[in-house]
Amino acid sequence: MKISLRRRIFEISASVITGLGKILFVDVLEMKFGFIITACLFWIGYILYRYKQEPQIMRYWGLSMDHFSEVFRRLLPYALVCVGLFIAYGIYRDTLILHWHIIPIMLLYPLWGVIQQFLVVGLVAGNLDHQDKFSIPKWIIVLLTAILFSVVHFPSPLLIGGTFLLAIVYTIVYLRQRNLLALGLYHGWLGGLFYFFVLERDPFLEVFGQM
Repeated sequence: MKISLRRRIFEISASVITGLGKILFVDVLEMKFGFIITACLFWIGYILYRYKQEPQIMRYWGLSMDHFSEVFRRLLPYALVCVGLFIAYGIYRDTLILHWHIIPIMLLYPLWGVIQQFLVVGLVAGNLDHQDKFSIPKWIIVLLTAILFSVVHFPSPLLIGGTFLLAIVYTIVYLRQRNLLALGLYHGWLGGLFYFFVLERDPFLEVFGQM
């Protein structure tokens, strides 16, 4: 798909600014619920705006069912290994939280996960990979995307390390088969379990407790 360099720069810049906004509004000002709602509304609005201009943009980004089953199956072994490690860590460090809040998080977090994957993997990695002015080696795109994704999860060392490794896998898979829906689904599930089992935190209370 032909997309101007100016638009690609805008999308990458806006994605980075959103990530920096997360550090400010979530980690510093503790306005997690407000930030998530605002970011979701803005980017959903942008997606609808671009879809109205170019309906095929959804398939280009990977916001369709194209390749969903292939990407889902490709990531399943990694996800199962991660869940096993989360549980083992939680038992060993006594950080395991088993609460009914896990259920709504498993249902809602993938929605936020799709937005996050769209911003970092779809807009950053996707635009860097498809721009026409100069060629960037894929390993550099993967590394830059993983660094960006891990930095926005500051200040937790465990989150930084975990998201860095997962972002490497997600980006490699995305550059081969574009499907953000499967990536967002795994992002939400693994992210939610990571909070409950490894970080000993309840993301349901952290978000909706601010309402």
